[in-house]
Amino acid sequence: MRIVDRGSRIEPRSGVGLTQSLLLSVAVVALATGTARLTPCGCNPDRTTSHSTDEATSHSTRLPKDGNQVAGYRLPNNASQVAGYRSSKGFTLFELIIVITIIVVLMGLFLNRALFYMEQAEKTAMEEVAGSIQIALTMQYGQILTRGKSSDPAALAQDNPMNWMQKRPRNYAGEFYDPTPLSVESGNWVFDLKSRNLVYVVRNANYFKPGKDGKKWIRFHVAVNYEASRLPSLQNTPPELTGLVFEPVEPYAWF
Repeated sequence: MRIVDRGSRIEPRSGVGLTQSLLLSVAVVALATGTARLTPCGCNPDRTTSHSTDEATSHSTRLPKDGNQVAGYRLPNNASQVAGYRSSKGFTLFELIIVITIIVVLMGLFLNRALFYMEQAEKTAMEEVAGSIQIALTMQYGQILTRGKSSDPAALAQDNPMNWMQKRPRNYAGEFYDPTPLSVESGNWVFDLKSRNLVYVVRNANYFKPGKDGKKWIRFHVAVNYEASRLPSLQNTPPELTGLVFEPVEPYAWF
């Protein structure tokens, strides 16, 4: 309690100043931490507060006109930026929609790129197996040239290329007679006993354009190349074996 000397009598002052300080501290902390959003409360700057107590403390005090009001009390001018507002917690519906939209867009972009790189990885793995088969076929071609017979290339073209490899790939599903893309799990190699082709069934085909049959697979076969000799003395001889190539039966596009 503060005692003010006004001439011949002593007049008590109320505890409004202490209450104003406490309310100002609470408002400043709430604004600084960002846990509350402030909205106008429509306070009346000319409102008068009166307190009726016993004879020693009863009085009627008029608050300053330039102040602001929070919870029924006036705040000093230095708190005008937070005065006249009340707090309300939580997201609005508009803010929630914005946050959900941003999350969905980011997830869509991430999923699209993830599927793109997965398909690229599948294509690379398929090409590595095809390259290994071509290397094994080149070794078979060398054996034919050194100690083979003229009938060996035709027999080699009908053989299962997986038999030439020291270690078969993990996604080799075996031999099938006239398989279809639905009868073989995608992402696997199979050997077609009817056409004598080695087939790879594509798993991720977003950027894959198949051949004329329109099916999401790639069929490989062994192409035996013969050329006539360019030497004048050998013009009347049968064509010579010039190479064995492991290549697709029909052209395709992948990326």
